[in-house]
Amino acid sequence: MSDRPRLLPLLGGTRHGSRDAMTCLYRCGNACDHPVPNPTDNPYFGDVVDTEISRRGVVRAGAVGALVLGFGGAAVGALAGAAPAAAAPAAPPVPGGGEVSPAGAGRPGGGALTFKPIPPNKLDTLVVPNGYDHSVVIRWGDEVVPGAPAFDLGRQTAAAQSKQFGYNNDFVGVLPIDRRRALLVVNHEYTNEDLMFPGFTGQDALTVEQVRVAMAAHGMSVVELERVENTGQWRPVRRGRREYNRRVTALATKFELTGPAAGSAWLRTAADPKGRTVIGTLNNCAGGVTPWGTVLSGEENFNQYFVGGDGAPEEQKPRLARYGIPTDVRHPSGSRKWERADERFDLARHPNEANRFGWIVEIDPFDPQAKPRKHTALGRFKHEGANVIVARNGRVVAYMGDDERFDYLYKFVSDKKFMPGKSSVARRHNLTLLESGTLYVAKIEGDSPAAEIDGSGTLPADGGFGGRGRWIKLASGNRSYVDGMTAADVLTFTRLAGDKVGATKMDRPEDVEPSLLTGKVYVALTNNSDRGKAGKAPADEANPRNSNKHGQILELVEDRGDNTGETFTWSLPIVCGDPADASTYFAGYDKTKVSPISCPDNVAFDATGNLWISTDGNALGSNDGLFATAVEGPERGHLKQFLTVPLGAETCGPFITGDNRSVFVAVQHPGEVTGASVENPASTWPDGDFAKPGVVVTWRLDGGPVGS
Repeated sequence: MSDRPRLLPLLGGTRHGSRDAMTCLYRCGNACDHPVPNPTDNPYFGDVVDTEISRRGVVRAGAVGALVLGFGGAAVGALAGAAPAAAAPAAPPVPGGGEVSPAGAGRPGGGALTFKPIPPNKLDTLVVPNGYDHSVVIRWGDEVVPGAPAFDLGRQTAAAQSKQFGYNNDFVGVLPIDRRRALLVVNHEYTNEDLMFPGFTGQDALTVEQVRVAMAAHGMSVVELERVENTGQWRPVRRGRREYNRRVTALATKFELTGPAAGSAWLRTAADPKGRTVIGTLNNCAGGVTPWGTVLSGEENFNQYFVGGDGAPEEQKPRLARYGIPTDVRHPSGSRKWERADERFDLARHPNEANRFGWIVEIDPFDPQAKPRKHTALGRFKHEGANVIVARNGRVVAYMGDDERFDYLYKFVSDKKFMPGKSSVARRHNLTLLESGTLYVAKIEGDSPAAEIDGSGTLPADGGFGGRGRWIKLASGNRSYVDGMTAADVLTFTRLAGDKVGATKMDRPEDVEPSLLTGKVYVALTNNSDRGKAGKAPADEANPRNSNKHGQILELVEDRGDNTGETFTWSLPIVCGDPADASTYFAGYDKTKVSPISCPDNVAFDATGNLWISTDGNALGSNDGLFATAVEGPERGHLKQFLTVPLGAETCGPFITGDNRSVFVAVQHPGEVTGASVENPASTWPDGDFAKPGVVVTWRLDGGPVGS
């Protein structure tokens, strides 16, 4: 009898949009097959293709795939026009070059989005607008560490994969070294053994070495890139020392724990009795680039890697359950059974090991010898990612979302202030900024009568969804603001702390990113089809539709423009879906002129302040894609689709370079469709044989700025 993992029925817009059952199995361990981890009763806010699509893009994508590159407007401190600085080991360049400006120091320019939007489609290729080109930068199995063996699908080893580009790339960051070179930093969120190993029949049938291959395919990659001539195209450097290239894996990389919870009883294990060193990072989803030239990475659905919850100590079971780890069975649905290769993933034997995942990770790509760190001061939950802004008073503020139905929105404010400049002293100081500070959770209220929010998405009488909110303190250093919990408790079991203080339950808050030009913060709320179901909370002003299949974008404006403050206003500039549907909203813009969008996941900004949105699980029947809109001025809400990814794939990243000449995206899980296998692929992107996740860069053929 086959032990092939049980695939759920095709979800088709019922829970995670149109996400396929295979994706549900491998990406989040069939999360929707398990009870919602948050049991509290906190308030809930809760054939035009032939003519419209670039012929050049379609033809080339089938042969070499698609590439999207960008030197990150909002993700980094300096923006368009700044000259990148030369790298030095003691003081690597600030991303984008130049100095970091405080939040709100600039004003959005007039970067009109002039590209012709592409139509929805189901093509097995990457599609870009006319006037653009694209190429694959790097794909699963390509060399990362110099001297890595050539990829051999039938003879994969953990040693080889530890030197090769990992699987299912998600977050993309590009940090310039000089005008012609940069470092690409990528997360590898999860593996799909169905599409990795020929003849796969189930997790139990894998050899231990194959399990170790999967562990090595998780983590992160750092790859040196070079510009192709004077275009917006980039490619890996394939010669010379490439001293920055490295792989970070779940298999062997050591991480240092920092902050108030480091060394606490919750983080100690038999292998690490001091509770300060963790092996590996798991399910790394989105992230962010810091103003001091490092990368943040969010550990998300780590729960699926652990078994033995039924054998964990009884007093720990409620905490495990709150983090999505079933405590009534040894092997939950979707279990990866990594305990076959490493016993620490068995909670019956090592119950604290799960507490060592779910953190924000910081990696210094300019120092290959530096140990990556897990920052406990930023709290532990299913981190989508973290994005940083320097507030007007110089303190660093990181915004974060907990990607779960009915979970919370957070921010962290550093104790120390950012030190500008490129000296080694400034760099050493800034590397400590995320080790101490105050962690907050959001409570949100609407400003319309409850009777006007009926679950249909109909706008209230004032013409928009909006209201006020406040940040509730959870912990600061070793001080807890939550009754009955120590600071170590709060930071290790942050979800429980949010429950206690009555935080607002949201519809899967994923990427949260501040605009460095305005200081305003944008939150991707992906979907929540459980809203309004029997026993679940109905729609409210921040989550205005029951059975919410398509999600929305929330705009948060801190009072007085102070990102360190404790009160804010909010609104929903975009309520996603088919523009022909009365329940959708695009900041009041003429809906006959906007592109349909479903399930926003990640957001980014270009150098002129336009908002770019990638999608995951499009419930409108099209492939996922990347969209852009102005967030200020008369074009606010004029959403246009910029690209689509291949069949079965998700659009991750995205990252736009500071010179606005390149857009990077990660094409995650192409061909991840129920019934697909290596021998019977649902997608052959990017090389025409079997599906391989990869990173793509897109640029304008005339060398101009992307989008405009």
